[in-house]
Amino acid sequence: MDRGMPGSTSRGRLTVDVRQHGASMVFTPEGELDHHTAELLSEPLERSVDEGFSRLVVDCSLLQFCDSTGLNVLLAARLKAEAAGGGVHLAGMQPVVSRVFTITGADMVFSVHEDLGAALANVTEA
Repeated sequence: MDRGMPGSTSRGRLTVDVRQHGASMVFTPEGELDHHTAELLSEPLERSVDEGFSRLVVDCSLLQFCDSTGLNVLLAARLKAEAAGGGVHLAGMQPVVSRVFTITGADMVFSVHEDLGAALANVTEA
């Protein structure tokens, strides 16, 4: 497995920090997740599952915007992670981001946690 994956990538309005936490990978997108920036998050999510990390935590606390493209990135990661025996946990969603998940019903298919600590505790117990 490539342990060199953790780090940060940036494209204008979005920065994604990636780090390993035990058997899980933690992704912290900061800024706006949309059509122009979505691959900055989708690539490390997919790569993590390909490299054997199926328990993924996305810390949304610094995410200021998420459109349908961003939502689709997270849904695709969820399917891939679940097929590998894991899942995607979302933490600390701001109201503007949470609204997209509530309107579409996507909040019902993800494990959503109040903050990163709660998500990591839940993933560790799983």
